[in-house]
Amino acid sequence: MTVPRPSRRAGFVLLLSVIPLSATLAVAQERESIFDRVVQIEETLITEIPETPRWEEQLDLTVRRIDVGDAELYVEEEGSGVPLVLINGGPGGTHHYFHPWFGRARDYARVIYYDQRGTGLSDYEPGPNGYSVEQAVDDLEALRDALGIEAWVLVGFSYGGFLAQYYTTTYPQNVAGLVLVGASLGMWVETGRSGQYDFISQAEVDRMREVRTQLRELREREGWSLAEYIQLLVYNNHINGDWKRQHYYKPTPDGFARIALYEWVQDTDFNPIMSQSQSKVDLTGAFDESPIPTLILEGKWDLTWGEVKPMILSRNHPTARMVVIEGAGHSVYSENPDAFFAELETFVRDLPPVDPAEIVSFEQHLADWRTRWKESPLYYFRAARWGKEGSEQIVEAYQESWLERLEGPGELLRLGFALYDTERYEEALRAFVGLEEVARESGDRNRQVVAVIWQGQMLDLLGRREEAIARYQRVVDMNPEGGMRHDQYGMSYQFGPYAAERLRTPFQRIENTGF
Repeated sequence: MTVPRPSRRAGFVLLLSVIPLSATLAVAQERESIFDRVVQIEETLITEIPETPRWEEQLDLTVRRIDVGDAELYVEEEGSGVPLVLINGGPGGTHHYFHPWFGRARDYARVIYYDQRGTGLSDYEPGPNGYSVEQAVDDLEALRDALGIEAWVLVGFSYGGFLAQYYTTTYPQNVAGLVLVGASLGMWVETGRSGQYDFISQAEVDRMREVRTQLRELREREGWSLAEYIQLLVYNNHINGDWKRQHYYKPTPDGFARIALYEWVQDTDFNPIMSQSQSKVDLTGAFDESPIPTLILEGKWDLTWGEVKPMILSRNHPTARMVVIEGAGHSVYSENPDAFFAELETFVRDLPPVDPAEIVSFEQHLADWRTRWKESPLYYFRAARWGKEGSEQIVEAYQESWLERLEGPGELLRLGFALYDTERYEEALRAFVGLEEVARESGDRNRQVVAVIWQGQMLDLLGRREEAIARYQRVVDMNPEGGMRHDQYGMSYQFGPYAAERLRTPFQRIENTGF
């Protein structure tokens, strides 16, 4: 079944195409899939990954390094035609897992592979302002300019799908087309429960836990580097069932080795730094007026996010065509390549030109979107770390109207902490009262108890001891189970006993020592 691309005024259309599987896929179906539910436990810890050559050693590629200003990026090319740049996932993956699959596109496209700064074979050079998604986007633009390309098609996979979208909001005039493959949303939304562990047995989970312990002990004893430790952890986890989190078919033995050796290679702390940088961006509404042809390709069995993720992504790209492909997980291009590359080839060969006047209008829309995004309270929460400096950044931008605008218990808790850190106890008290109301409505009992405890603590600091005692007594009367940790304050407590202690002894201020 095929569905025509909707007009720009068509609104939301969810295009669910179940594409007939070819003879190639029929052969692939003989491979083990997640639905076979085979439990494979490797009792022996593997400390030497089988030698497996890199793909570029076996393929006809043009290889070079390109200077993007203060770093060099590793780049490969093959084919001719429409420039097609492949943006890998992670943060911290490499271009290597696009091989050998995208060689299928060389007859109609100039296929460009590269490793992002800080990953793979590119320079590990953070630059003066450190790694960030803004830097990654600017590096991509410098690469386009160095290659002499006027406008190109971005193919973004997973986290690379986020980068492709973010690049498009920054340099829309240089985008001829946008292809999002199992793409990260880049939106401040919930997609529901991930299904990554739906096909992994408890025995496999237990074995992976043992593997982590064994490898940590060996690393300390043998003095392995972090990179060596991660390679062995990835390899041992995958052969003990971890492949089922994002694959539909079990990789080959060589595939397991390549995943560990070449596909997850990055600078120290690159992943958490870039993940935090990405979390500041909310692409909601960014593409409402986009004139750029867009194709969304999703694997039917991509378990990375919740079930509503494809629908949310499609709604955020109202003029895009979306195809959900059977017999594929996260890496849809390698698990059902016939279906994937049939869609990609049609998209590239039929690519219409983008009207420059529409790009100008889109840029005006993006300016408005950027203003709305960066004025949101959530922007400040996501941009700030949990330490005292982060709290000061939040409070510097704080407006009283935030208390009515914030709907999530996590944001209200963070605001209450930030106001406490900056000794604005009266306002912090109001934030914790708001947190209690939201937590009660959502049925989040733990957050409700935390809110009441912190109300009492703010009242203690305000010198309103009788009111504070009343709050602590409420917690004791609730007889709550469980407890809470606030690592930035070095606090760890059980709800009931802690409240009972506060009945006897007023709360004394604790400083935030987090980062």
